Amino acid sequence: MKLELEFTYTATLKAPVAMGAGPFGLRMFYEITGGTAQGGRIRGRMLGGGGDWILVGADGWGRLDVRGQLETDDGAVIYLSYVGLLEMNERVQQATVSATAATDYPDQYFRTTPRLETGDPRYAWVNRTVFVAEGRIQPGPAVEYRVYRVD
Repeated sequence: MKLELEFTYTATLKAPVAMGAGPFGLRMFYEITGGTAQGGRIRGRMLGGGGDWILVGADGWGRLDVRGQLETDDGAVIYLSYVGLLEMNERVQQATVSATAATDYPDQYFRTTPRLETGDPRYAWVNRTVFVAEGRIQPGPAVEYRVYRVD
C-alpha cells in the first residue's frame, strides 16, 4: 500500500458560529464560502453551502464533521464529506482566533478521511477510491488540505 498525492485544496471560511459548551464539548460551525482545488486529475473551486461542524472536547481535541461541494474546471460536481481529528494545541488556538496567523502541516495532528462522491462518469473513479488527508490552518480564516489516494 502507498499514498499518492491526488490534489490539494483550500477552503475559505466564515467566522465560526459558536453554539456553546454542551454535554459533549464546545460545538462550532464554520461555513465554507469558497476555495480552490488543484491536482493532476482534479482542479476546480469549492462551492458555498458546506461547512465544518467541529466539536472540541475537554480532552483538547477537535472532532471534525465536514461536508462540501467541489465544482471541477470541466463542470463536474463532486461531493466531499469527512470526519477527522484536530489537535487543539497552542499554535492551533492562536491561528483560530487571528485572521493573520497560520499553522504548517507538522504543527499539529490534523488528519481526515475524505469520501468523494459524484454522478459524473468522468470522475466515477473517486467513488471507488479511499483517500486520507492532512490539514493546516491558513489566514483568512481558511484551511488547506493535502489529499492522498491510497493505492
